[in-house]
Amino acid sequence: QVQLVESGGGSVQAGGSLRLSCAASGNGYPRYCLAWFRQAPGKEREGVAAISPGGYSTFYSDSVKGRFTISQDIAKNTLFLEMNSLEPEDTAMYYCAAMYGLCGGAWYSSLRYKTWGQGTQVTVSS
Repeated sequence: QVQLVESGGGSVQAGGSLRLSCAASGNGYPRYCLAWFRQAPGKEREGVAAISPGGYSTFYSDSVKGRFTISQDIAKNTLFLEMNSLEPEDTAMYYCAAMYGLCGGAWYSSLRYKTWGQGTQVTVSS
């Protein structure tokens, strides 16, 4: 099982960019579907993006498609989320998560992920 630690959050103005990282330790990293979720105060946790084992497929929520890019460095066991054209609505705690095997159509369901990082805060001001 992998363990996950996020970094890279911060405060930016609308239109700015941030890059989140998620370092994974443990065994089996390439065999996990990896995802980014976010949760704003008073809202449910939302699936933002996911990448399949080996990075062959990527998935995005409609709210971030075209602005965010998920990627990974398998050699370094690290997952990334490049966030551009940030909006105040993107303000949330961002979590990386891991699910063993393929992502599947319901990649955005937090119930499917067994392993979570501690989160990193992203704040976008208008």
